[in-house]
Amino acid sequence: MANVEKVSVALTGEQVSQLKAAVESGEYATTSEVVREALRDWQLKRELRQGDIKRMRQLWDEGVASGSAGEIDLPALRKEARARLKAKG
Repeated sequence: MANVEKVSVALTGEQVSQLKAAVESGEYATTSEVVREALRDWQLKRELRQGDIKRMRQLWDEGVASGSAGEIDLPALRKEARARLKAKG
């Protein structure tokens, strides 16, 4: 493992118990392995979220550039939404 740096983190008792249980069950060799895997999962999730945000911004910009949607009849929209909910219920 290249360039390993130790850090200190505060965990709840339950989290520590879960880390130790994963090691004791043989699922992982060390608690550090568990934490590293959790960080990899977090990094992937974060990258996916950032991609989603980028796509939403692009869609927003496209929507704004497409022009006005025109007048919106909110009471009619509410009535239609209520009717759809009632039909499902």
